Amino acid sequence: MKPSKLLENLPKQFFASLVMKVNESIKNGHDVINLGQGNPDQPTPKHIIKALQNSVENPITHKYSPFRGISSLKQAIVDFYKREYDVDLDPEEEVAILFGGKAGLVELPLCLCDEGDTILVPDPGYPDYLSGIALSKTVPYTLPLIEENHFLPDYQKIPQEVLDASKILFINYPNNPTGAVATSEFFEETVQLAKNNQITVCHDFAYGAFGFDGKKPISFLQTPGSKDCGIEIYTLSKTYNMAGWRVGFAVGNKEVVSAINLLQDHLYVSLFPAIQEAAAAALTESQDSVKELLSLYEERRNIFIKGCREIGWNVTAPAGSFFAWLKVPNGFTSSEFADLLLEKAHIAVAPGNGFGEFGEGYVRVGLLTDTSRLEEAISRLKNLEIFLNI
Repeated sequence: MKPSKLLENLPKQFFASLVMKVNESIKNGHDVINLGQGNPDQPTPKHIIKALQNSVENPITHKYSPFRGISSLKQAIVDFYKREYDVDLDPEEEVAILFGGKAGLVELPLCLCDEGDTILVPDPGYPDYLSGIALSKTVPYTLPLIEENHFLPDYQKIPQEVLDASKILFINYPNNPTGAVATSEFFEETVQLAKNNQITVCHDFAYGAFGFDGKKPISFLQTPGSKDCGIEIYTLSKTYNMAGWRVGFAVGNKEVVSAINLLQDHLYVSLFPAIQEAAAAALTESQDSVKELLSLYEERRNIFIKGCREIGWNVTAPAGSFFAWLKVPNGFTSSEFADLLLEKAHIAVAPGNGFGEFGEGYVRVGLLTDTSRLEEAISRLKNLEIFLNI
């Protein structure tokens, strides 16, 4: 049997090749410090697990959930946004439950676009934005994220004919892979661009809980007029270490939320009700675990960045997320440097070109291992002696 052309045209999974390289090194007996992944390393907080256990014991949760999710989770999302961002939401019209944030990001082009429409995507950016583009047979137009512009897209450089053809704008702050954060002025500019050109904004807020140096990341929906032109996608994967639970949500513009719900009516029934009830507990009960997690990531960031600078690698500390975006030394491409680190130091990092053309010249480091391993990574980097003349 031959797969469809649609499947054949899907982009290759960038991280699959990285995982293969890491596994091969481990198979050869090396102690690999894996800083290339984006998988949270801490366990799900105990009170969330307990909420799941209690719910599983109730036979009612073994039945089909309502198609568009249980009301208690939608109300928990509304309460969460009001508490954290002072944003008001309608639980029935402005909330869509998702099978993880990735599902919403991939579904959105199928909901809003026709074949041949243009979608604006950040470069470098989360590779799976391109998955939804491929499935919807739309056309990507990349927006360079460069250090000189604080890794924010420059809307002034988008040709008007591209704006006229565009249906969706993807943005993501705190940003994967750069660790940059957005300003209120940038979000205001984004709303203006969207309204002037009839473009739907999708803000991927996956790392919304993680802003460093006492600066809390802002929600796109805090921007006046944002619900007129866009949505925000939030996942519990990062904030609550629930990556494997596959639960997230889209909030904002009611027409977009309705379109997502309609598509999902035909793809699923809904999430396992016990997971929905546990997600509601995560959003509404004690947030101490989130504060502790933020503190942990900031400690890891500080240790790793300080160590890099001490060995002569002049790097910039991320303002948010749990990633560091580091320039490779002169004379290396992103892939060459990543391969060198894996081969000579047994450190895995993600080469920046895997996130787009403008990721070339960087590697992404995930701060998702304990401090002793980060310190060991610094020691191995130092022993390479490639930073002595920088």
